[in-house]
Amino acid sequence: MKKIKRRDFLKTGINSAVCLGTPGLFTGCKSSNQKVLQKARVAAVRGDNLDSMTRDALVALGGIQTVINKGDVVFIKPNFVTFPWAQYNNCFLNGECTKPEIIIAVTEECLKAGADQVIIGDGSHLPTFDWQYAVTLDGSTNLVKEAERFGSLYAGKVSLACLETDSTGWVEIPSKTSLNKIAISSLVADADKVISIPVAKTHSWSQLSLASKNFIGITPLSRYAQLIDNTWWNRGAFDHSSPQAIAQVYLDIVKSIKPVLSIIDLSIGVEGDGPTLNYGGATLNLKERLGSWAVLASTDIMAADATAARIMSHDTNKIRHLAMGFNMGLGEIREEAIELLGEKIGNLRVPWKPARLKG
Repeated sequence: MKKIKRRDFLKTGINSAVCLGTPGLFTGCKSSNQKVLQKARVAAVRGDNLDSMTRDALVALGGIQTVINKGDVVFIKPNFVTFPWAQYNNCFLNGECTKPEIIIAVTEECLKAGADQVIIGDGSHLPTFDWQYAVTLDGSTNLVKEAERFGSLYAGKVSLACLETDSTGWVEIPSKTSLNKIAISSLVADADKVISIPVAKTHSWSQLSLASKNFIGITPLSRYAQLIDNTWWNRGAFDHSSPQAIAQVYLDIVKSIKPVLSIIDLSIGVEGDGPTLNYGGATLNLKERLGSWAVLASTDIMAADATAARIMSHDTNKIRHLAMGFNMGLGEIREEAIELLGEKIGNLRVPWKPARLKG
């Protein structure tokens, strides 16, 4: 059978149906008298070594080979919002960007599973940025060195992509927003599997920045952004008037690209008026409040986001994108329907100052 490329699938605008039944129960596609609560699974691992924690979380889910197949092209999306200025702003230590240790671990596990290519990419706020500054917290290596090292160890190839300049094109997907359609990078659209690796942060326009919000960064600056202070580009063409408005953008993207795995970095993040310190956010080192860092992993993107929100002491009933994503059939958010593997939620929850909404 001929393999259908993600680009061709997206162009059809066809998405798999999800039968939700009543709000309290997932039904699969069974009759009403056969309703079964199907639990999503989220692995939660604590520790101080992000590399081993990430790999342990993947093992708890059954191993990455359960979602990555031999020959796959995999796209990994970190949150590199301020990474273009990494040589000046210490964006990993201040909590604004996903830690390279987690990205490196996931990349290697994909290669071990037989991935033909792993693309690590983001759009961020400048057309290009220097990947050598994606340095691990201990300063021992960076993504450029690791990509080269993996090239000598595995058959699969690793590439680092600035989406604005490295995308071969832009693929339009359907949207329920007034835009009617949203363009995303061809590197994401053409990938066989997509993985979201955000860092946990509060957000002054979307409440929280987690696995689903992460995909705003795969849209083109050239179409949706304006130049601010003649120094950086902001995707102001998207409606930021409320958490619901901006959520519709990234949830429409999630619906089309169907990420197979989400891994949330709960080591050093941002609280208060995030998603960056420049907006008024403050660095939050989970080790100082919990005694250790944490990593979440799930094949259900909404379950990952909902669990992270609970760890961040946010009322999930008030986080707009969670209910929206659940109602769109994108995943589970109900605590009783999420099986937490490893740590219990009560052992992870910490005070996390919310953002004041500016929308």
